[in-house]
Amino acid sequence: MFLKYGCCTALIGIIIALYFLPSPIDPEPFIFEKPPPALVGPLLVNQKLKRGQRVFEGVLKGPESFTADETGNLYTGTVDGKLWRIRDGQLFFITQMGQNLSECGIPDYEPLCGRPHGIRMDRDGHLIVADSYFGIYQVHPQTGEKTLLLSSEEGVDGVPFKFLNGLELSRNGTIYFTDSSNKWGRRHHRLEVIETNHRGRLLEYNPVTGRARTLLDGLYMANGIALSPRQDYLLIAETSICRILRYWLTGSKSGIKEVFMDNLPGYPDNIRISNTGTYRIGIATVRFPGLFPPFLDAIGPYPALKRFIAKVIPLSMYSALLRKHGLFLEVSDGGEILESFHDPDGSVTWATSDVYEHKGKLYLGSTDLPFLVVMN
Repeated sequence: MFLKYGCCTALIGIIIALYFLPSPIDPEPFIFEKPPPALVGPLLVNQKLKRGQRVFEGVLKGPESFTADETGNLYTGTVDGKLWRIRDGQLFFITQMGQNLSECGIPDYEPLCGRPHGIRMDRDGHLIVADSYFGIYQVHPQTGEKTLLLSSEEGVDGVPFKFLNGLELSRNGTIYFTDSSNKWGRRHHRLEVIETNHRGRLLEYNPVTGRARTLLDGLYMANGIALSPRQDYLLIAETSICRILRYWLTGSKSGIKEVFMDNLPGYPDNIRISNTGTYRIGIATVRFPGLFPPFLDAIGPYPALKRFIAKVIPLSMYSALLRKHGLFLEVSDGGEILESFHDPDGSVTWATSDVYEHKGKLYLGSTDLPFLVVMN
C-alpha cells in the first residue's frame, strides 16, 4: 500500500516538474486549413526513385545542394563542413568552411566546423556558398581559397543570420539567399519546424556594391529558392508550413509576394529548375493522408502541447519518428504538380533536399544521409 502510494506521489512529482521545466521553444498556433492532398493522379505512389543508385556511401554525409561548372565538374557541401568536387566518379576535397576537426559531422560541432548549404557557380568560375553558420562566401573551386562576402555576425538590417540556407544567383551576379530563422541555428532546425514561428527572411546581396537588403521577412522557415527562366520572379519554400511562395522581381507586380503552391504532400526543401523549364522540389519529409492526421498537422494548433513535446523528446529522437518515404515533385510554372517520384520504403533514399540535373543525370541530395543518389 505504501509502495503504491509512493509510486503515485513520485509520478505526480515528475509531472509537476515537467510542467514547470522551461521549454526551449515558444510556439505560436498554426492550423493547416486543408488535410494533405490525396495520393492520386500525378501524386500516385510509385517506384520511380528506386531507379536511383547510391554512390560515395559512408563518405559523403548530407550532400545538401549542388552546382556544376562548364567543364562538367559537380560541386557539393556536406554536414561536416566540407566542400567537394566530383569528377568521373571520383571525389576531391576542396576546403573546410570552418575548423577541420575530427568531431566534424557531429551536430554540436557544426558552429565550429561550418555547414555549407546553398551552393552556386558565379560568372567568374567561383563557387558562391551559403554557410549556415558563418555567412556568404566566394570560394575558388581549385585552391579552396575562401573570401567572406557577408558575415552571419553582421547580418542585414541589424539582424544577424542564424540559419543561412537557400541560395540563387541571377545572370547579373546578384545573390539571393534565405535565412531560415533569426532564432534557431541549423543543428536545431527541428525545433524551428515544431515551433512554426515566422522568423525567416529572403535577402539580396549586390557583390558590386557590397550591400545587402531584406526583400521579405516574416517567412515560415524560408528554405530553398529558384529563379524563373526569365528571372522575373523567385520561388521560396516555406518548409514548416508546406508552402511555396512566388516573389516578383520585375514587372507590374515587382515587390509583391503570392502563394505559388500550398498544402504540399510534404515539407519542401530546395527548388531547382529543369532543362525544360519545370521545377523540381525536394521533399524533406512526407505529409500523407491517413487514418490520423500527420503529426505536425495534429499538434499545430496547440502551443502548450508543442512546448511539452520539446521538453521531453531529445532532438536525437526526432529522426526515428519520421517516415522513411523518398519523394520529389516536378511542377509547372503555374504551380501544378506534373509528376511525383517515390521510394515508398526508403530503400534507396528518403529526406530529399535537392534534385539537380547535370549531364543527363539527376543528383539527389539530403540533409544528413551518408550517401549521394544518382538517377539516369
